[in-house]
Amino acid sequence: MKAFTIPFFVSIIFASGQSIAAEPAITDAPSKGEQPTLSPFRHTLPDLYDFRQIPVEQMGSGITRQTVHNGQSTMAKWVLAKGAEVPLHHHINEQITWITSGSVEVFSQGKRFVVNAGQVIVFPPNVPHEFHSLEDGTVDIDIFTPERQDWIDGTANYIKPAS
Repeated sequence: MKAFTIPFFVSIIFASGQSIAAEPAITDAPSKGEQPTLSPFRHTLPDLYDFRQIPVEQMGSGITRQTVHNGQSTMAKWVLAKGAEVPLHHHINEQITWITSGSVEVFSQGKRFVVNAGQVIVFPPNVPHEFHSLEDGTVDIDIFTPERQDWIDGTANYIKPAS
């Protein structure tokens, strides 16, 4: 079987959930990555996602989002134009935000945080926060636990896909 590789920055692997079709990147590797003592999970495979295949949602002026929902967590990739804003909001989910390029200004609990490329900010559940992009092309990778059910069912009222 011929193997194709997908660079880490455009793919994500989650355990469980439905995969989005991607180029084949899976080949047999007998006895690699196995722990026989974990017998209930012995035949469960991770799911491979490819951000090149995930639909891009326009979320308002200068904001796009791509999401992977997994049952236990949600991952989002945001791309923000300079001046784009994600309004003040809170949610039941813990949020880990990694700015991979550009920078954002974050306001939370009366404090201002400037988060630059390579930095991570973590929001505990229900902590209010808002984002302001300081540079064009800012990329924000968010991981939420538990899964963002409000995005799945469309009840998030602070940001919605553009009509």
